[in-house]
Amino acid sequence: MKFRSYPSENSQGDIPEGRGMVKWAPFATMPEQFENIGRLMDSQSKIKRPVLSDDRLDEIEHILKYAVKERLPVRVDYYYDGGRFSISLHIIKIDQWSMMLIGQIYDTEDFIFVPFIDILDIFILPAG
Repeated sequence: MKFRSYPSENSQGDIPEGRGMVKWAPFATMPEQFENIGRLMDSQSKIKRPVLSDDRLDEIEHILKYAVKERLPVRVDYYYDGGRFSISLHIIKIDQWSMMLIGQIYDTEDFIFVPFIDILDIFILPAG
């Protein structure tokens, strides 16, 4: 039986904990290496910007216009710096010139500017 697959409830409490982070202490003397490893790990977790179909873009545009007309809160899923994020907001303006969605973050006084190209999905939230 492998040690990792042994159920903990069957143990007598005498299994050693290990050294934890102590084993990595010698590497802390090389901060440049830690920074490079951190950057490498970040770059590996990033995703490429998804490409949406024309039909999906039309659907998103329709939902945006409806939400503005009816003054409904929305949740916007958007792409930023290799990640997918979500935010709930009230749409203030759809700026065609700068191709941005301008919104007030739900339950705050803060504003956000989301480029159209970064919008991945949009959902109308229940009012209230």
